[in-house]
Amino acid sequence: MITLRPLPFFNERKLPINALVLHSMAHDAAEGIAQLEELQLSAHYVVDYDGRIFQCVSEDKRAWHAGVSFWRGETDLNSCSIGIEICHRSLGQSKFNRAQIAALIELCRDIIKRRHISPTMIVGHSDIAPERKPDPGKDFPWRELAAENIGIWYGSRFSAETDVVKMLSEIGYNTGSDLSVRASAYAFCRRFLPKKVVKLPVKKLVEHPFPDDCDKLLTDIEFINTLQNIHYQYLVYGKTGL
Repeated sequence: MITLRPLPFFNERKLPINALVLHSMAHDAAEGIAQLEELQLSAHYVVDYDGRIFQCVSEDKRAWHAGVSFWRGETDLNSCSIGIEICHRSLGQSKFNRAQIAALIELCRDIIKRRHISPTMIVGHSDIAPERKPDPGKDFPWRELAAENIGIWYGSRFSAETDVVKMLSEIGYNTGSDLSVRASAYAFCRRFLPKKVVKLPVKKLVEHPFPDDCDKLLTDIEFINTLQNIHYQYLVYGKTGL
C-alpha cells in the first residue's frame, strides 16, 4: 500500500523515464518529507524504516531529487529518472531494516516492469553525484537487489580493459576532471567494495563524501579487478540493448 503525501516541488519532464535513482536520508519519513518541503526539494517515493511507502510526486512529473548529476552522458537525471528516498539514520552506514528492503524491492520491481528500466540505469545518488553525495551508503544491499535484477553486481567474467578512467566512464561515472575521477572511484567502492569505505559521523560524511587520499584506489589491485568485473557486466548489457 502506498500513501500519498504530495509535495509541490516538481515540473514537467524533458526526457523519457529510463533510470531509477536510490537515495537515503537521515530521518524517518515524516521528518524527511518535512525537510524536503523546507528545502523545496522532492522525490517520487519515500520508504520509511518499517517499509511504509509514501508517494510525494507523480512518476510522470520531474521531481527535484538528483541535483547536479551525471550518468552515462546525461546531466538532467531529474528529467529521466524516478527518485526513491530510503530512511536511514546513518545514511546507509549500517544494515537496513528487513521490512524496509522487502518493500523497496517490491516497489522497484513494479517500477522497472512498468518503465522498462535497464539494470545499468539503476544507480545510487553517490554514483551520479560522487563529489557531493554519499548515499544510499556503503551498507546498502546492492547485491541483494541485483539478485532481483535491480541493478548490477558481480559476474564470473572480466573486461580486458586496463584503463581505470575509461572503465569508470564507460560504466557511467563522470570522469571529466581529476577530482571527479577520484570521487567516482570512491563512489564505485561505496557500492561494490564497501570494506574500502570508512564509516563517519553523518555531518562529516555529508560535508566530505570522499577522502582526500582516495586517489590511491586508482592503483589498488582489488579495486582494478572489481572494476574490470563490473565493466564487463555493463558491456554485456550494452551489447544486448537491455
